[in-house]
Amino acid sequence: MQTTHFIAGEPAVVITRVAARHWHALEDDVVVGRGEATTRPDGRTFLSIDSWHRSVFDQLADAMLADLPAPLYTVVDEVHTDLTAGWERAGFTLRRREWECLVPTAQRTTAPPPGVTIVPRGSASEGPLRALDRVVRAEVEASVGWQEMPAEILPRTAGDTIVDPGLYAAAAEGDEYVGLVRVVQVTRLPRIGLIAVRADRQRRGIARALLTGVLDSLHQAGIPTASAEVNEANPAATALFESVGARRAGSTLELVRHGE
Repeated sequence: MQTTHFIAGEPAVVITRVAARHWHALEDDVVVGRGEATTRPDGRTFLSIDSWHRSVFDQLADAMLADLPAPLYTVVDEVHTDLTAGWERAGFTLRRREWECLVPTAQRTTAPPPGVTIVPRGSASEGPLRALDRVVRAEVEASVGWQEMPAEILPRTAGDTIVDPGLYAAAAEGDEYVGLVRVVQVTRLPRIGLIAVRADRQRRGIARALLTGVLDSLHQAGIPTASAEVNEANPAATALFESVGARRAGSTLELVRHGE
């Protein structure tokens, strides 16, 4: 966990890389700070530092940056201004802001457009689901780039972008899937991790039908609230979640350092 506020003092420390992706700051053989680099499924490397001292944070950051190739990323809760300032001292700049939203599951479901049916979460067929996933990813990569989509944190093997078909609901048109939504159960607060519709089927109400459908299924299961992350630069996603009563509960900043 990254620290929120630094305390005064500049202890004399030794920075040691204790494993391929772990660093320790030692003061008289006592660990007073830790750094970690994590590679996400999309290939990007994210850094985190746990230290109560500003000087220890800075020394850990310098050591990690010297050992790792750019670009490097980190995520910070926007209220943690001391931590944001620490990463900025290390050369990181704002890449994007994501709103953390709480979404009520009690919804009036929206009917899909004619010819489209909603396949409930857990009932989607793996073949059509994977085919749609490949189409959607290619469309997003050709436009804004997949890195602008919500973070994928579930581990997966290389090239396998559908970790668990049971997490998805889908919109079917004939023998094809044209839209999908992924819901991950994170402790007791489900996370809506992704909503996507094929480019040639957008603006027909499919995304809203998918979203209200999965929210209603969660409500029927006795779950009152779900969570979602919405990129502030995505007005369509913002409008969709606002239309179902989502409220902003906080925000996170994704910072990036591109190197010298």
